[in-house]
Amino acid sequence: MSDWRLQGQERFLKGAMLKRSVYAPFRAGWDHDHCEFCSAKFSMMDADLHEGYVTEDGYRWICEPCFLDFAESFGWHRA
Repeated sequence: MSDWRLQGQERFLKGAMLKRSVYAPFRAGWDHDHCEFCSAKFSMMDADLHEGYVTEDGYRWICEPCFLDFAESFGWHRA
């Protein structure tokens, strides 16, 4: 079964260590990020997501639904 959200993310997310976190921009000047799978927007704005799963380096964000859908197949570990 194919899923429109799968776009080759295994190259950089297979076996990744992820932690549940409140959103924080990766670096100064960034105001938002997107879920690596569904593109849901993370930011500090009211209408956007404020929590999710992030890689140890704080660069890649994954929303809760996508985390639940892909955690097993991607072999993610929780930090």
